[in-house]
Amino acid sequence: MRKILALALLPMVAACATTVPQSSQGAVQPGNPTPRVSVPVPSTRPAPPTGGFIAPRVMDIPGLEGVIGQTAAGLTSRFGAPRLDVIEGDARKLQFAGEPCVLDIYLYPLRPGAEPTATYVDARRTSDALDVDRAACVRALGR
Repeated sequence: MRKILALALLPMVAACATTVPQSSQGAVQPGNPTPRVSVPVPSTRPAPPTGGFIAPRVMDIPGLEGVIGQTAAGLTSRFGAPRLDVIEGDARKLQFAGEPCVLDIYLYPLRPGAEPTATYVDARRTSDALDVDRAACVRALGR
């Protein structure tokens, strides 16, 4: 009975076995791995219009009127020195922090060659990084 059971399970065990890929030069040997092939991934982002500039979306939430549209200098005069100031290409992120919250402000140029201005704001609690009301965080950190 055991022999019959073993023979019945043999095709299922064989189906689980893997095969070693063959290269054009013969079998793959340990230490001679098959070459990796890079496959281009299509971009989900639309192609930029002529000139390469894409205007950023500007956040429009009540309570952020004094932040959205401000330059880095204006934000620094309102909130003090940023904890983080990250520049990447023509974009900039300023981070202001206090006991109640952390405020991330993203600045982008609204047209080619223009100075970056605040277009988006994100806020979270300092204690556990949960999202908080952006306008409330602006009020709490403002001078």
